[in-house]
Amino acid sequence: QVQLVESGGGLVQAGGSLRLSCTASGNIFSINAMGWYRQAPGKQRELVATITSGDSTNYADSVMGRFTISRDNAKNTVSLQMNSLKPEDTGVYYCHCNAKVLASFGIYVNDNWGQGTQVTVSP
Repeated sequence: QVQLVESGGGLVQAGGSLRLSCTASGNIFSINAMGWYRQAPGKQRELVATITSGDSTNYADSVMGRFTISRDNAKNTVSLQMNSLKPEDTGVYYCHCNAKVLASFGIYVNDNWGQGTQVTVSP
């Protein structure tokens, strides 16, 4: 099983910056990919950015050029630097991790989610 602990959310004015971090722990054999998703009130959860173990990244069009995802493989940590924030970036941001997990019967792959951290951008 994998536990994800997020930090860094908060309230910021439009144009400001925030940095989110997420650390994975548990019986991790290896991590395939980590990323961030967000959910605004009344909307479905959507992808923000992902990064693979080989540092291949993928961004939502709405955040391209403003957000940067990075990863520290040695620390099982993923970070999201958010610049030029807009009110439409407001939502709960969830860390996601796709990992190979060690179990008594062997290794299996599963998806894990953090509890979410609130990001609020005021006009």
